[in-house]
Amino acid sequence: MDMKSKGIKIAILSGKGGTGKTLVSVNLASVADKAVYIDCDVEEPNGHLFFEPEDVEYADVTVKMPEIDYSLCSGCRKCVDFCRFNALAFIGEKPMIFEDVCHPCGGCAFVCSEKAILEADRIIGEIQKGVSDTVTVYTGFLYTGEESGVPIIKKLLESRNDEDLLKIIDCPPGSNCVVMESIKDADYCVLVAEPTVFGVHNLNMVYELVQLFNKPYGVVLNKCLEGENPSEKFCSEHNIPILGRIPFDSELGRLNSNGAIVSRGSQEFKDLFSSLLQKVIEEVQHEPAVNP
Repeated sequence: MDMKSKGIKIAILSGKGGTGKTLVSVNLASVADKAVYIDCDVEEPNGHLFFEPEDVEYADVTVKMPEIDYSLCSGCRKCVDFCRFNALAFIGEKPMIFEDVCHPCGGCAFVCSEKAILEADRIIGEIQKGVSDTVTVYTGFLYTGEESGVPIIKKLLESRNDEDLLKIIDCPPGSNCVVMESIKDADYCVLVAEPTVFGVHNLNMVYELVQLFNKPYGVVLNKCLEGENPSEKFCSEHNIPILGRIPFDSELGRLNSNGAIVSRGSQEFKDLFSSLLQKVIEEVQHEPAVNP
């Protein structure tokens, strides 16, 4: 399996939290011969609680924020006129920066003819890297009060020395900009869905997103019970491949809620997630190349 899965990037998505996205992510990474697990849910990362990685390394993530040297500012308003995010306002004959709405693009410094705007590093979070058995674990943390986790996700996903390994990307829930950043380089997207009407609503959110990004995808149905499954019906109506079904199992729920990686402690669940990973890899290999 390791040879076939080299370099594949698999993104795991869900329309909301609590559907089993991290359950699927950590177990897919664990059953691979070797893998990289990347937790892009930088506001509330929890994959590291399952893996408990060792030899953890830490690195700050910074963004360039503008600073104004008012001794050089001529009050020309070019920076204010340039900013489309309204992060600069002209007050008292001088520009003022509102950092909470600033998207540090560097444009204001570029257009300033007096060179009165400089850029300084501001730490917005950190990345942790550790090892858990055969899995290299990357975790992003966005610090409290910071507006956007996109810069952290970009750092998490940029090229590394482990580029030839299978990568499991645990995306944030939903379908907003941080999710878009998480899936943009993925080779395949796995959508995790619950068997309820509300679950269909959330499944449809990420279904529309992966279609927008022209990504190949399939669905994992979690918490499956006997009887009607609205999410399965949705997949049938939209010709969405069902990659696997995870049963509603009290023992699985107990282990998962205690932070255990179920595929490491149960042969039954190891077989389940190994089969799921093999199915995903087969789907990737059979999928024609897609231009982003």
